[in-house]
Amino acid sequence: MRIVVVGDVLLDTDLSGGAGRLSPDAPVPVVDVDAVRRRAGGAGLVARMLQADGHEAVLVTVLGDDAAAGLLRAELEGITVIAGPSGAPTPVKTRVRASGQPVVRFDEGCATPPVPGCTADMLAALEDADAVIAADYGRGLLADEELRVRLEALTASTPVVWDPHPAGARPVPGVAAVTPNLGEALRFAGLAGTGTTGAASAAEVLLADWGSRAVIVTMGEHGALVAASGLLPQVVPAPRVTATDPCGAGDRFASALAVGLAAGMTTDSAAQQATEAAAQFLAAGGVGAMGGRREDAPRQLPVDGLDALTVAQRTRDAGGTVVATGGCFDLLHAGHARTLAAARRLGDCLIVCLNSDESVRGLKGEHRPIIKQEDRAELLSALECVDAVLVFGEPTPENAISRLQPDIWVKGGDYAAEDLPEAALVSSWGGRTVTVPYIPARSTTKLAAALARVG
Repeated sequence: MRIVVVGDVLLDTDLSGGAGRLSPDAPVPVVDVDAVRRRAGGAGLVARMLQADGHEAVLVTVLGDDAAAGLLRAELEGITVIAGPSGAPTPVKTRVRASGQPVVRFDEGCATPPVPGCTADMLAALEDADAVIAADYGRGLLADEELRVRLEALTASTPVVWDPHPAGARPVPGVAAVTPNLGEALRFAGLAGTGTTGAASAAEVLLADWGSRAVIVTMGEHGALVAASGLLPQVVPAPRVTATDPCGAGDRFASALAVGLAAGMTTDSAAQQATEAAAQFLAAGGVGAMGGRREDAPRQLPVDGLDALTVAQRTRDAGGTVVATGGCFDLLHAGHARTLAAARRLGDCLIVCLNSDESVRGLKGEHRPIIKQEDRAELLSALECVDAVLVFGEPTPENAISRLQPDIWVKGGDYAAEDLPEAALVSSWGGRTVTVPYIPARSTTKLAAALARVG
């Protein structure tokens, strides 16, 4: 797809390193910087996300002529950039991270600039787009009247997604969706409130005020609320993820939403896709993981966006204990729930290694599993005691265990060490294999037979 992103760009810089001592001048940590990473921010980040997804990303923006602009152009390499002069310094946001945790951010060149002009080439680049994303970062480009007239004309034939900014311009009428977060929506609407109720009230006001086809209020871990004229608001729940830095989630939401609308999806279906994409983005490390080499991992199901390897690593980094268990979990019953809850109490996270459908068939015959692996994984993920699910296709979980390297591997029932070949594997890195009580009165086989009897 050809997706045009129009809006303000900035340069994001991450300085990261260890922090094992305090400064003698003040009670602040000393960060020994060992890595400097730069990336395009704002509309540039949205374009980079689209390019990474395999789409033709065209970035329509304005750029300065300072040294920071040169660095920003380098980070936009590979993206079609149609840029006019900004007439202002390039905004630079520098984050300092100590042992992976944000410590402070410095902003340079971020004073409000004059509204930049829009060249003929910039306007022409908007044509023949499958979708347009207006990524407003309060730098004035989307306040240009000629650009606004062109965008409003496009809304009749092209999905336009408008990601607003508190210091930015009003969305033009007729856009397919405006995507404020909850705080922004309440501020734009002049309301006070919280949660779903606040989002619904703000969306109702903004639909009437902005004249857009839909307002989608993103609510972080609580998902998104989709409001359209004449319809009851719909809440799209967010997958449960572990994330320390939400930076970039709104950009990921807007990019995935635009792709869905360009593909002909309904607004609520596209919002569901966008919510899942934002969760997966955060679970994979967010902006901090963009551009880095990623090691191949065992198959992960996009049930809730959780990456089991990421959960395990973050737990270790925090000094916690990683617990894992495995099985088919074909028909989830009370015995499973008790075993999983008992396993979770042994550490700081619980990862379930789940046999794939193919693996279950090899172990239990062609009539199993009864429930497909996507649904089994979703049911497990819904349990409060389960932090992540990892699906493996082999008959036994040794390969998955090797990648996770849990501190504790849990089995339900009474086993001798020689009965569990994975016990030796787990002990090879200093881990322990333990058992928790098994409830013989509950079993998938008995439950399946009972269901068969009642038809």
